[in-house]
Amino acid sequence: MTKEGFLFPLPFFFLAGLSFYLFDRFVLFPLIYVSAAFFLLALLMMLFFRDPVRKIPEGDGLILSPADGRIIKCDNDSGGLSLSIFLSIFNVHVNRAPVTGTVKSVKFCPGRFFTAYKEEALRENQRNEIEIETQTGTVHFHQVTGAIARRTIFRPAAGQIVKAGERVGLIRFGSRVDLWLPPGSGLYVSRGQKVKGGQTILGRLP
Repeated sequence: MTKEGFLFPLPFFFLAGLSFYLFDRFVLFPLIYVSAAFFLLALLMMLFFRDPVRKIPEGDGLILSPADGRIIKCDNDSGGLSLSIFLSIFNVHVNRAPVTGTVKSVKFCPGRFFTAYKEEALRENQRNEIEIETQTGTVHFHQVTGAIARRTIFRPAAGQIVKAGERVGLIRFGSRVDLWLPPGSGLYVSRGQKVKGGQTILGRLP
């Protein structure tokens, strides 16, 4: 589990234990189901905040997926390549650095909470806007909240060096990440494809 999620299951475990204690004391059979429901919710919280070990691909200029999820947008315009990944509540929500480089800036942008897969979420939702400077150009990486997600966490500070696939943050409860890549980058993925953070190779920098 991630350290940010350690406290979330505890209230449900407490309520499950309390319900079972009351059942044992007063023999109220509905409390068995209440206890089981709270215990299941605690396990679901632990599942959401899981942080599996990933084998990180090695190679110069690799662009790795910053998150688990499904690609919902993949565009090639005059300004370079861009893609968006939607994370459901069942995906791992740990975010990873998409490229190796230096964090140029980290900007928090307050905003709204549209459903993450909608187009307006890209421009209007609350988010972190991160710039990572590489040897061949700047990669823009946005952590975007959704209708349920209300907090984005990005740990590295401006000036810090990150390595592709390195854990860098977290988004809570359903969200999206967006990438803008330097002109000349190559993409190996397409819309609708499922990806894994720090493991799926999205493409290569120019």
